[in-house]
Amino acid sequence: MGGVTKTGADYAWFENDFPDLAEAYCFTLVRGPAPDDVVSRLDGRKERSLHGIAAVVDAAFARYDLEEGERQLVALTTVGAWTLLIEANGYLGVTEERALPASAGATWVSHFVNINAVGTFLWAQDRVQRLCFDPMFPEDRWGSAPDELVDVMQDIGFHFGEDAPETDLSSPAAFALAEHVTGVAVTPALLEDTTFSCFTVRIR
Repeated sequence: MGGVTKTGADYAWFENDFPDLAEAYCFTLVRGPAPDDVVSRLDGRKERSLHGIAAVVDAAFARYDLEEGERQLVALTTVGAWTLLIEANGYLGVTEERALPASAGATWVSHFVNINAVGTFLWAQDRVQRLCFDPMFPEDRWGSAPDELVDVMQDIGFHFGEDAPETDLSSPAAFALAEHVTGVAVTPALLEDTTFSCFTVRIR
């Protein structure tokens, strides 16, 4: 991890260009295990591949209805040495009882927002939670290294202080912080042009 190269403002396109996904999502980056091993660690069941994030969003909601909310569709691709998992309307990546065991021997960086604007950023390493916080409330952090990235978080654009910011960049800032930790940039082309491997995971 070097200096800050992206800020929350650099990811403002996400909410504008992908509003259906931006309402509720979870992005997870995993380094260490092979992609098939990540799926295995989550007890995933392989499904057919899908091209582009719009198809993933549609399939995720259809799957939720079909499974009566018991299984979550997860889209997967690789970006360099990292495995990227995307959940539309999901939260598996920040669910500690699933994510921490799955992070054995791995680096796990995940961020989530639901339709009520409740969010979580989780950075784990080898089953240890290093940093966890709600991007809207970055002053309340926990984990084994809760203060390691405070200066970076401020530079990226997380809002520290009592007064509400004119523009809420908490969700875009979570993308920028994930990129800072992993070196992986999420781009419109990545979301639109990728053919994602897909699997479903039992969530209840």
